[in-house]
Amino acid sequence: MKIPELLLPAGNLEKLRLAYLYGADAAYCGVPRYSLRARENEFTLEKLKEGVELARKMEKKIYFTVNAIPRNSKLGSFPKYLDEMASLKPDAFIMADHGLIDITRERHPEIPIHISVQTNTMNYASVKFWQKVGATRVILSREVSIAEVAEIKQKVPNMELEVFVHGAICIAHSGRCFMSNYFKQRDANQGSCNNACRDFYHIQVKNPRQHNEWMEIIEDPEEGTYLMNSKDLRAIEYLDEIVKTGVDSIKVEGRTKGEYYVAMVARAYRYALNDLALGKSFDKNLLNDLDKVASRKYFSGFLTRGLEHKVLQEEQNFQNYEEGTSGFSTHRNLGRVLDFDPSSHLASIDIKNKVSQGDTIEVFDYLERSSKTFEVTELYWKGEKRETLSGGVGTVQIYVPFEIKKDSFMSVQNKNLIASYR
Repeated sequence: MKIPELLLPAGNLEKLRLAYLYGADAAYCGVPRYSLRARENEFTLEKLKEGVELARKMEKKIYFTVNAIPRNSKLGSFPKYLDEMASLKPDAFIMADHGLIDITRERHPEIPIHISVQTNTMNYASVKFWQKVGATRVILSREVSIAEVAEIKQKVPNMELEVFVHGAICIAHSGRCFMSNYFKQRDANQGSCNNACRDFYHIQVKNPRQHNEWMEIIEDPEEGTYLMNSKDLRAIEYLDEIVKTGVDSIKVEGRTKGEYYVAMVARAYRYALNDLALGKSFDKNLLNDLDKVASRKYFSGFLTRGLEHKVLQEEQNFQNYEEGTSGFSTHRNLGRVLDFDPSSHLASIDIKNKVSQGDTIEVFDYLERSSKTFEVTELYWKGEKRETLSGGVGTVQIYVPFEIKKDSFMSVQNKNLIASYR
């Protein structure tokens, strides 16, 4: 069985390194001006250069996102940015705008072009068009099903195809959203989305049988309803069907997500792909591992249309009316291990969430599939012993009764555990 590339997001150099370390074959990143991630994006041209050097050192691939749909005001400076990015020799540019693609093909035909999901490519005729333009890969729209992916690959076998398998889902057609621009004058198609679809709304309707009386529709008595909020995509359980289509790359969304998300998601999908390569059946423990990452709850997206008999009933409902943020997880990320002293057994982490003596901590690393757990007995901040420490106070030390590796991640089980929401 041909195993596709595992492609992870990177919002900064550290996330890029962790994506590679935890199993990604490739990662994507870009500068804010021409990327669809203008906020929480730490990349500059200089840092992109460092990213390429890191990718080469770790024998991985790196793709630059140039997927914004710019206005006239951004066209004048594009050739300069393009030349500087091309000089770094990325493995490909991810692009959406027809004009920018044309300029890139003329100035730098040596750099492969991957057609962004923003072009909403959903059929084999469109894939053939992009092939004629000179693209080497098409990232298919999130709205396609596994069966449609298979048909496209059959019709255009010599074109690389990429499919999203994990991450946020938009209310709009694969990200082509105007709500942010309408409400806040922040153009989502240029990387400035304010996630208006994740807000809660109070909805009122008229009843003509009751003298057009206004009636409010409320899901939650206090907060209203998250009317346009979709659950997050998680297709790890259906990788067997996806891989059989012949796709060349499976993609994870989330350049604004944290290090823990990047590492844990890369780790889970890496093991799932490795199992497929060995002919093993799907390991349902990987679902539990992904439940330890904050989400808006999960469903399998449009990919499993036609496979409803294989999909849990609760996953067939794609909306999450209760919570607009990523508030669902069985564990809280404590932080990444920055250092471990084998003599004192103290692990240093930049703490992200609250932890107390008596809590049970789970440790994940990039080399061992099984995690390890221990009960917290000693916590230190600035050399002083504490009973409780809160996220955001900086570097703290935790006593760990066994040896752990640098760049491992620690998480603590939520006290108010959501037992099951799949």
